[in-house]
Amino acid sequence: MRLSSDFAKRFEKLPVKIFEEVPDAAGIIVDEIIRQSRKKALHKNNLVLALGAASACAPVYEAMVNACKAKKLSFKNIVVFTMSEFYPLGKNELQTHYRFMKEYLFDLVDIPMENIHCLESEEMENVNEYCEKFEKLIEKCGGIDMVIESQMGMNEPGSTANSITRQITLNYNTRLGAASEFFGIKDVPLHALTMGISTILKAKKIYFLAWGDGAAQSVKNLVEGEISAQNPSSFLLQHLDVNVFIDESASAKLTRIDTPWLADTCEWDDYLTRKAVFWLCMKLNKPILKLTDRDYNDNGMSDLITVKGPASALNIKVFNDLQHTISGWPGGKPNADDSTRPERAQPYPKRVVVFSPHPDDDVISMGGTVARLSEQGHEVHLAYETSGNIAVFDHDVIRYLDFIRESSPIYNFDQKTAEKYYHKVVAELAKKHPGEADPMDVRQIKTIIRRGEARSACRFLGIPDERINFLELPFYETGGVKKNPLTRKDIDIVKSLLQRVKPHQIFLAGDLADPHGTHRVCFVAVITACKELRDEPWFKDCRVWMYRGAWQEWPVEKEEMAVPLSPEEVKIKREAIFKHQSQKDLPLFPGTDMREFWVRAEERNHNTAVLFDKLGMAEYQAIELFVQYKFD
Repeated sequence: MRLSSDFAKRFEKLPVKIFEEVPDAAGIIVDEIIRQSRKKALHKNNLVLALGAASACAPVYEAMVNACKAKKLSFKNIVVFTMSEFYPLGKNELQTHYRFMKEYLFDLVDIPMENIHCLESEEMENVNEYCEKFEKLIEKCGGIDMVIESQMGMNEPGSTANSITRQITLNYNTRLGAASEFFGIKDVPLHALTMGISTILKAKKIYFLAWGDGAAQSVKNLVEGEISAQNPSSFLLQHLDVNVFIDESASAKLTRIDTPWLADTCEWDDYLTRKAVFWLCMKLNKPILKLTDRDYNDNGMSDLITVKGPASALNIKVFNDLQHTISGWPGGKPNADDSTRPERAQPYPKRVVVFSPHPDDDVISMGGTVARLSEQGHEVHLAYETSGNIAVFDHDVIRYLDFIRESSPIYNFDQKTAEKYYHKVVAELAKKHPGEADPMDVRQIKTIIRRGEARSACRFLGIPDERINFLELPFYETGGVKKNPLTRKDIDIVKSLLQRVKPHQIFLAGDLADPHGTHRVCFVAVITACKELRDEPWFKDCRVWMYRGAWQEWPVEKEEMAVPLSPEEVKIKREAIFKHQSQKDLPLFPGTDMREFWVRAEERNHNTAVLFDKLGMAEYQAIELFVQYKFD
């Protein structure tokens, strides 16, 4: 076990490097691969890699491909073993790890076919014998030099330290996490083949990768936890050369990031002060104004009141700062003193653009605020960035087509054509494999379904049709879970809308915990467009606010505008969400949280209000939180 010598990192049992940009981390790994492969080539040996087929690894594979194209890296003396595979599953099915590696790496570099060793997905007579041969093949190649992975293969909780390559039964949570790739948990295989813990730990060097808010807790469990069979990644603590590469979001729950005053001395800026005070309130179950000097002293925060105290003065400042973020006027209150308000009073009314990655993220995440902005007379424009068509069940398509064919006699439609088209689509859907992209006509129907639901929600909130914009950014329109890279065309579509509206406020999803990645890409598209428009006169009077979506809320210490909702406004938000009927009851891509989106949103907003109440603020039914994006 290797401990960090840095005092602030003393809770961390593995070396952790935090990156501002994921490509920087990928570059370091690829540089190491280049060095090691060239070193091996001098002795006419191969570099042996064990690679994971996880989205977290994709940036590294992209960097490998770029290095190969630039002639900096050759795979001719690199041997690759994949670390896991669903079983049984047709080798060329969209969800196999073999196909993932082909599309992200193998088909794009100069690796000889004989150097690729992928765990088999096709059904075999003797799985155990196959796994034994796979282990012997690794040994024959000289053992694994380097592992690149974001998890321990597909080793489930309970896996032992001496486990080797084998067939395992996937638990429910694993299958639920993979459900989006298979368009439903029912199609996720019950089993998998995986390298064992022992197999992985025999590697000479291991890179463990984690990106995004959703990985923060697992990173903390790995880096600061104890070895436990219930957390297979924790066995990495036994390895002498592990490198944990994470981004800032994934580092959020490490002690030196989350509660740095417990790790070392701090520079007490306003943000860290708020964070520490709120943490102390929650720990002691006290509101801000009841904290005492002794409370701070007894909980390792004596230097805070030395620098910022006494407690009475510190408490009042933090209390006032938080109170001033609360506003029932998210667009600014006209003819009012705005010196302590989160939004300026003028201009009024404001032109507002709300960007929604999918056609329901707006109402799920900030439906109460959208209702307020509309009710208070602002010119609200909704911009739905993607069609969201892959999140519509096939049975909804059939239901809508059934309505068309049944109603055709009433409205004098061509009933014969309607019947023919209905049966054509039903036949297409019947022969479609799980996860296979829909035919174009089916995708168009699903797009129309989601458009209609979005329009219905907007009308309910008082937003006219002419202010509803369906951008349908090209990166999304693949028909499958895997998307295309963001391109100039995507960014120009966003820019065109902004240049036409010239908004005073922009709201966008800052929810990077989205397990499917669409929110992150949409965020980059809007921010890139804004950066390119910064010099335009209208943009100088524009503020950009970030909301979070169905997965988590902003930490209270980060929020800069809190919009309280009454019980009646919570009902309005709920009904707006209900307009998205195709996402009601059981969404197609729920992630690992099986609650309906309206339940998630309502509980999250209510819990935020409860937290404000505990801190000593006024009691509200619910609160939506926002953080302002500040350009450098």
